[in-house]
Amino acid sequence: MTDPTGESKERNREIAANESARQAVSSIRVSVWAIAVAVIIGLAAFGWVMVNNK
Repeated sequence: MTDPTGESKERNREIAANESARQAVSSIRVSVWAIAVAVIIGLAAFGWVMVNNK
C-alpha cells in the first residue's frame, strides 16, 4: 500500500544513506588489506634480492 505521508520515502533515504556508508567502510577496509599485501610482497621481493645479490 502507499504511504501518503512520505514516511516511507524518508525511511528509504535513510536506508540508502546507511548502505552507502557501509559500502564506503567496506571499500576502505579492502583497500587497506590490498596495500598491506602489496607491502608484504614488496618487502619479500626486496629481501630475496638482497639475499641473492652477490
